[in-house]
Amino acid sequence: MPDALLEQMPPVQYAETNGIRMAYYEAGPREGVPLILCHGFPELAFSWRHQIKALGEAGRWVIAPDQRGYGLTDRPAAVQDYDMEHLTADLVGLLDHLKVEKAIFAGHDWGGIVVWQMPLRDPERTAGVIGLNTPFMPRAPADPIAIMRARLGDQMYIVHFQTPGEADAVLDADPAKAMSFFLRRPLPGEALPSAGLATERKPGDPSAFALINILKAYSPQFDPREPFLTADELAVFVSSFKRTGFTGGINWYRNLTRNWERSADIAAKVSVPSLMVMAEKDAVLPPSAADGMETYVADLEKTLIEGSGHWTQQEKPEAVNAAMIGWLDRRFPK
Repeated sequence: MPDALLEQMPPVQYAETNGIRMAYYEAGPREGVPLILCHGFPELAFSWRHQIKALGEAGRWVIAPDQRGYGLTDRPAAVQDYDMEHLTADLVGLLDHLKVEKAIFAGHDWGGIVVWQMPLRDPERTAGVIGLNTPFMPRAPADPIAIMRARLGDQMYIVHFQTPGEADAVLDADPAKAMSFFLRRPLPGEALPSAGLATERKPGDPSAFALINILKAYSPQFDPREPFLTADELAVFVSSFKRTGFTGGINWYRNLTRNWERSADIAAKVSVPSLMVMAEKDAVLPPSAADGMETYVADLEKTLIEGSGHWTQQEKPEAVNAAMIGWLDRRFPK
């Protein structure tokens, strides 16, 4: 990590959990219910740097891991080692390492999918949930990859990721280009209405969200979108993915069918206090994706971050910090 950024993150620590060595960063007093911050794809614990600082200064015990396959954490070779059972067990093992019974789990993007599973799979270890951009999603009525393939096309990025090695090679070939492509603000002006993953193509339309195809033709110097990272911050992501590659993160997607097959007997009811933080301009996970969550999440608050695209905790850190700290003070007072 560049020296100029060391002050943005606490010292790295390590936990032996669920058969892997997991890197994590910790701030705040070791008291009360800890908050575990779970990043998405393609990100790192560093994505939460603004929240780690603000929550720690607010007197909250906060922990942000590099999750399985990312950053300084181990990257097992087997694809099935990235299924939901492993991802949730990693977090339970982190709690065991910290010697705490329960935590509040906050997750963005793929991390959001994982943290909404915690109260279903490990209710005795889950005190609360914060979903950032990612709403609670009940189990699909059929294999989710088959649904996305039919609705969004073969080149839709999640469907495309199912092909071994193909997307990995494109991303690994130029991590600087890839991260510049991903980590940008949305275009200014009014956001176009987006149905996100609920998009329905018309017959003959090309695949929706064909991100790898778009990346192949992408040139950062011609991108009209504003970056939200400094050059040094971008370098943290680029240097990490140059070292690790993207396969670990992509393997999370390669378990969507397996996760669906193995979750038939898990009840889709969240009973712990929960906060859903929506981003106004997220094209893949728009605010409408959270419609109907109340059916499955009994104790739910919602809040909207205006003007933010997908990378909400980095695009609008002050608003995210205020939403999280305000909810924590109401629901888990110190």
